[in-house]
Amino acid sequence: MNETFSQTIWIVPLYALIGAILAIPWSPGIIRQTGPRPSGYLNTLMTIIALVHSILALREIWQQPAKYLSFQWLQAANLNITFDIEISSITIGALVLIAGLNLAAQIYAIGYMEMDWGWARFYSLIALFEAGMSTLVLCNSLFFSYVVLEILTLGTYLLIGLWFNQSLVVTGARDAFLTKRVGDLILLMGVVALLPLAGTWNYTELAEWASTTNIDPTVATLLCLALIAGPLGKCAQFPLHLWLDEAMEGPMPATILRNTIVVSTGAWVLIKLKPVLALSPFAANFMIAVGATTAIGAGLIAIAQIDIKRSLSYSVSAYMGLVFIAVATQQDITALKLLFTYAIAMSLLVMSIGGIVLNTITQDLTQYGGLWSRRPICGISYLVGAASLVAFPPLGCFWTLTEMADNLAQTRPWLVGVLVIVSALTAFSLTREFSSVFGGQPKPMTVRSPEGSWAMVLPMTIGMGFALHVPILLQRWNLLPAWSELNLNVAIPLIIATLVGAGAAALIYLNDKIAKPIVLKPKAVQDFFAYDLYTAELYRLTIVFVVGLVSKLVYWCDRYLVDGVINFVGLATIFSGESLKYNVSGQSQFYFLSILLGVILFIGVLCFPLISQLSF
Repeated sequence: MNETFSQTIWIVPLYALIGAILAIPWSPGIIRQTGPRPSGYLNTLMTIIALVHSILALREIWQQPAKYLSFQWLQAANLNITFDIEISSITIGALVLIAGLNLAAQIYAIGYMEMDWGWARFYSLIALFEAGMSTLVLCNSLFFSYVVLEILTLGTYLLIGLWFNQSLVVTGARDAFLTKRVGDLILLMGVVALLPLAGTWNYTELAEWASTTNIDPTVATLLCLALIAGPLGKCAQFPLHLWLDEAMEGPMPATILRNTIVVSTGAWVLIKLKPVLALSPFAANFMIAVGATTAIGAGLIAIAQIDIKRSLSYSVSAYMGLVFIAVATQQDITALKLLFTYAIAMSLLVMSIGGIVLNTITQDLTQYGGLWSRRPICGISYLVGAASLVAFPPLGCFWTLTEMADNLAQTRPWLVGVLVIVSALTAFSLTREFSSVFGGQPKPMTVRSPEGSWAMVLPMTIGMGFALHVPILLQRWNLLPAWSELNLNVAIPLIIATLVGAGAAALIYLNDKIAKPIVLKPKAVQDFFAYDLYTAELYRLTIVFVVGLVSKLVYWCDRYLVDGVINFVGLATIFSGESLKYNVSGQSQFYFLSILLGVILFIGVLCFPLISQLSF
């Protein structure tokens, strides 16, 4: 069998890097006559090549056993680091998803950033994301996975800060970078500590080691918590979740990637590390607690937001929380399917909202209304995306949420309640956004809001068709159960919760007799969720306060102790020098006498202990 494309799959990340390099002449304005657009077209072309290569490789490797490649990277003393690659249906399928969504984002950007002169910089950074994520899914080494995650963190900072002349953009880029640094620093500790214990960073070998090792429970718990910390920040989980909504200040085409597969990179590493994380029951319970808290908390926060982009960002955190629960309960295949179905649905939601925000020039939900007659394609796309994200049969996430609930019903039935609540909250939040934007009467900001250009409508409509066909694809891949095998005890509560959430939101926000915006009584409850559970205030009273206190203490020590001693020595030197200059007469016998007296004094000090002993 010909395996040319699968054996050369490691070239796929290089296509994006080539596109980024080819865009350099347009970035600093070396080529001015053509404008910056060719840089975008070149990067789009390289992504198409990467997508075609990945699809052909997937056909070759489909239902074949995984293959592995290894390249020597560093060998020094007892340290041997190799760049390991896994070639399987899952990894190459992830490449197809990455290239496909990246292509959609690049085409979408042609219309969204039509008048922007930062094309070369934007498309180069998008290419960096594509190359990094493609390398991550192929990589079979924890060490290189960490390196790639660091590159993606830098790319996140640069891409969010693309429009760096705006203060909110600078703040969002800074906070995203620093928040991720917290988790990455602890993750690095875990990566370094794992090598002496396991003797390898290879995921396959780590799984074998974890199945046979007899590690101390305390060490296992500390190690697993350190390995969880990095994905905790990447997936915007509590308490490292605030960066994602601030990242919405970046370009909307980048949000298509960030809200779908960029946040999933941390979850991917968690899935690869599942055998190691199983060594610590405490770490598993910790992941469940974090995932459940974030899923429900982010769902409630999303409902309280009036910024439509922020509301979507908290739905992202909620679903990443569900992925945390799936990994903690050893449902790695279910977690992968959830990442796939979620990514398709969320990309469709972001694309449908992005064009509306661009033309309406506002993100405030209270300023929207009556767009159904003006933007029917966006409205239909939003409905398909929303239905695909919640437990609405027979679309994508219904199957993954039902499968996850079915697996949890036997071991942790209370987590089924978490899934039901999250599905209801998400359905309420998405229906609330749809009703506020497309329902009701037009408002001054929405009187003139036509459909976007072809570049924004084309990927959105193709994505809508793909979202509708996701169940068919899952069935062709033998990843769906038969209707007769469906566990109705968990499926029916999920469906009812989804319908109740969506119906309640439609009843409230499509009813003109109910005053808008909704104000809860007491308002303190609404403010609690509107201000992100006061997490920023919690940071200020704890971490920021402690760091500030330590900084002031260090400043005081540096100012009055370190500088004080140095200044005292300097003043003493100046004083002694000024005093000695009056003893200079120019006669050599006085200099000789001074040296002699100094030597005698020095010898006396050295001999004083000996003389004291002789006196006894």
